[in-house]
Amino acid sequence: MCAQPIIELHGITRSYGAGEALVKALDGVDLTISTGEFVAIMGPSGSGKSTAMNIIGCLDRPTAGQYRFNRVEVAALDQDQRALLRRHYLGFVFQGFNLLPRTTALENVELPLIYKGLPKSERGARAREALRRVGLEGREDHTPSQLSGGQQQRVAIARALAGEPMVMLADEPTGNLDTARSNEIMQLLQRLNREEGLTIVMVTHEEDMARYASRLVVFTDGRILRDAPVAAEGAA
Repeated sequence: MCAQPIIELHGITRSYGAGEALVKALDGVDLTISTGEFVAIMGPSGSGKSTAMNIIGCLDRPTAGQYRFNRVEVAALDQDQRALLRRHYLGFVFQGFNLLPRTTALENVELPLIYKGLPKSERGARAREALRRVGLEGREDHTPSQLSGGQQQRVAIARALAGEPMVMLADEPTGNLDTARSNEIMQLLQRLNREEGLTIVMVTHEEDMARYASRLVVFTDGRILRDAPVAAEGAA
């Protein structure tokens, strides 16, 4: 049985400026991502990959075209509804970790759950479980300064997981890490995808990191140049 499409982009265009200054960041993009996929998005600077990620994450709106998330037309949602979609169905992981420096790992993971209105006991239980899933059991009381870069990114991943998202969006998640830590983070994302069925969409400029995904989408000049499965001999 085929997996259900969760992200559907049809004829997506995103333009900036007007007249001679008009720039098409995206130019008629069609992209469908199914539940349980791990998709890496690559492309040179200005190719449209980040714009596509922002539209998928409801951080930007297309100029034209149709975006459906879990069969819901996102263009029909108002600003508050789009914020609820982000809060309840999407998890975000960024290159810069975005952790509060004087706050413990547990408190950092709990933060988005406060905005969801969960009671304190449930927030704590969910945050501890998320930290366990990323291999940081016993580090709950450590602040970011007491953690390595790789561990800080694990906290950021746990923070995204705690909200129980349908899709995790990772924007250059290894960009601030050395090669060894980068591979550890990618192995973690790959495990979450393969063992837990988490849908992951990741922007990266590193081919070695893209090999951990199951599918590679390459953007150029606002269009998709290539969309193909990652070779089986890629990272295990």
